[in-house]
Amino acid sequence: MSKPAIVVDNVSMKFNLSKEKVDSLKDYIIKSIKKEIKYNEFWALQNVDFEVKKGDRVGILGLNGAGKSTLLKVIAGVFKPTEGKVVRNGRLVPLLELGAGFDSQYTGRENIFLYGAMLGYSKKFLESKFDEIVEFSELKEFIDVPIKNSSGMKARLGFSIATLVSPDILILDEVLSVGDAKFRKKSEKKVLSMFDKGVTVLFVSHSLEQVQRLCNKAMILEKGKLIAYGDIGPISEQYSKMIGG
Repeated sequence: MSKPAIVVDNVSMKFNLSKEKVDSLKDYIIKSIKKEIKYNEFWALQNVDFEVKKGDRVGILGLNGAGKSTLLKVIAGVFKPTEGKVVRNGRLVPLLELGAGFDSQYTGRENIFLYGAMLGYSKKFLESKFDEIVEFSELKEFIDVPIKNSSGMKARLGFSIATLVSPDILILDEVLSVGDAKFRKKSEKKVLSMFDKGVTVLFVSHSLEQVQRLCNKAMILEKGKLIAYGDIGPISEQYSKMIGG
C-alpha cells in the first residue's frame, strides 16, 4: 500500500478575535499592557480528520465561514494548527491567493522572477520558461508595466507561474474563477492536463457543478467540522439538499 498523499490528523484551528474596538497600534499596546483587551475564541476548524489517497481529486464544499480556506491554508503550511497535525507526502503547490507574493511596484517581468523564486524555481529555469509564462498569461504587451492594482494581471501571472511544473499535490482555492470566461476555460484545461499526470488535488469552489466535473471525491465542512467525506455522487447529493438545491 502506498502512503496517502495527505493525512489531516485531528486538526483544530483557533483564532482569538478581539472584542474591543482598538483605534490604533498605540491604543492596542496600552490596552494590552493594562490587560484590558478581551478576546473571543473562534474555532475555525474542530477535530478535522481525514486522509487523501494519491491521485484523488477532492472537492471541499461548505457555506461561507465553514472553514474551507482555513483548512487549505493549514494543509499548505500557511497556518500551524492549534491542535493535531498534517502530514504531506510529495511536493505541494498551493494556488491559494494567486499572486499574493507579487510586488505592485514591479513590472510583470520582475514579478515572474520574484514569485517564481518564492515557489522554489531557479532563475535559469524561469528564463527558459519565460516566453511560455507570458504567452499563457496573455499579458505580452503589459509585461514591462508595473502590475500596480491589477488583480486580474496578478492572478493570470500567478497561475501561469505556479502551474509550470506538475506537483504531486495541488491545492486550489477558487482560482479557476479568475479572469474572463476564455481564460477560465484555459486555466481549467491546464489543471485537467495536470490531473492526467496523476496529481492529487484539493479543490475549493463555490460551484458544485465545477466540483462534480473535476473531482472524484468530496467533503462537506460545516462551521469548522467535517460532516461528510466520500465519493462525489452521494456527497454532492447531500450538499444539494443542504443548500436547498
